[in-house]
Amino acid sequence: MAESKEQRLARQIYANVGGIDNVTKLIHCMTRVRMTIQDDHKVDMDGLKAVDGVLGIVEDETLQVVLGPGIVNKVANIMVAEAGVKLGEPFPDHPAGQPENGPALTDRQQVEAIAAKVKAREKAKHNNNSSFKRILKSISNIFVPLIPAFVGAGMIAGIAAILSNLMTAGSIGQNWAGTVTTLNVIKNGLFSFLVIYVGINSANEFGATPGLGGVIGASVLLTGMDLKAPLINIFNGNALTAGQGGIIGVIFAVWILAIIEKRLHKIIPDSIDMIVTPTVALLVVGLFTIFIVMPVAGVVSSALVGSITWVLHVGGAFSGFILGLLFLPMVMFGLHQILTPIHIEMINKTGATPLLPILAMAGAGQVGAAFALWIRCRKNKKLVQLIKGALPVGILGIGEPLIYGVTLPLGRPFITACIGGGIGGAVVGGIGNIGAIAIGPSGIPLIPLIANGHWLGYVIGLLAGYVGGFVVTYFFGIPKDAIEESK
Repeated sequence: MAESKEQRLARQIYANVGGIDNVTKLIHCMTRVRMTIQDDHKVDMDGLKAVDGVLGIVEDETLQVVLGPGIVNKVANIMVAEAGVKLGEPFPDHPAGQPENGPALTDRQQVEAIAAKVKAREKAKHNNNSSFKRILKSISNIFVPLIPAFVGAGMIAGIAAILSNLMTAGSIGQNWAGTVTTLNVIKNGLFSFLVIYVGINSANEFGATPGLGGVIGASVLLTGMDLKAPLINIFNGNALTAGQGGIIGVIFAVWILAIIEKRLHKIIPDSIDMIVTPTVALLVVGLFTIFIVMPVAGVVSSALVGSITWVLHVGGAFSGFILGLLFLPMVMFGLHQILTPIHIEMINKTGATPLLPILAMAGAGQVGAAFALWIRCRKNKKLVQLIKGALPVGILGIGEPLIYGVTLPLGRPFITACIGGGIGGAVVGGIGNIGAIAIGPSGIPLIPLIANGHWLGYVIGLLAGYVGGFVVTYFFGIPKDAIEESK
């Protein structure tokens, strides 16, 4: 049987990262295969970048190979299947001196192997020294698995909103009401119980029992509370409201749960650990969540949402330009992950996030820059081929192939693309009152998710981002070597 493209990519990636034995863990996100590498010296970066189908490489705490949406999950699943594990599970460890399918290592090789492991361990310690980096990584690990659910539920919510508006306008009959209700039921399967999913993922991230994390998340919904005799906020005497504190409070509460549960496992006798530990952990952390975390996190999340709303209202076009300009550099450094819980809190409190449409303009700037490169460097067949492969998904809101495969390696086009994103952000910020009812891919797919029928303003901003990225790149962002390479 002929080798498929996905199988070839899996084989060549392994070959250029030092083999399967040099990988300790592998996961993937929407566009990247993320590998934890044991010995960095064994990785052939040039060879990896030259693999047909690899759109870019990102070196962080993990080695990230950009493949693009759709194909990445197939390649990742092939790679972990070859290792005999599931996504995210540790790869089998082959002891030094006893390599699989090979002779025993020499003394020198064993010393080098031990040195490589120590170096990797020290590097891991160094990478994890930053508390801020650890927070960003944890936020990413909590929310990345939920992105497909956000996209699917968000698109369904957008369709339901469009049908509802058409019914209100009289364009379609009231017989569509049942369809709208059904779509909203499916959508609410995520958004109504999001705190439970976040609680489970947070528990996985912090080392608590996932089921207990889900219960702590569910506790903020105050299910079973009699509205005629509500629980009281001990700080101000007002009634607690379901969902107060939101996912920010849940993440913090589950972190506390993990600490307490681990401590209980150490002091509770094994014979009663299964009964006592979950009971005590849930009781203590549940009370702490309801009466301490919910009131405090509620104030924090309200202040955060209010501050961002105020900045966008007062700053207008200027705020939009700065946000659109800086978003891609934030993506490069992984700082964009901190925005996910903010988006969700804004949606929970106001029904929409005005940040997402502005930040989506960064992708529009990339698309405009890519078109400019295509025209100015049309004789550079290799570059044009890369652009052709990355543009369709870029227009559909997945910008990483364009970033890591086209603009960033060339340097100047990345800067001019960011300026194009700032131009689009300025237009959206200047128009104002443009928000998204769910998070997901930007670009054209975000149009159905724009709240309150303000999609035209978003489209105008999108076109401004395309044009801005194109014009600035066409005149100021074309590297000479990109043109001369074809000669």
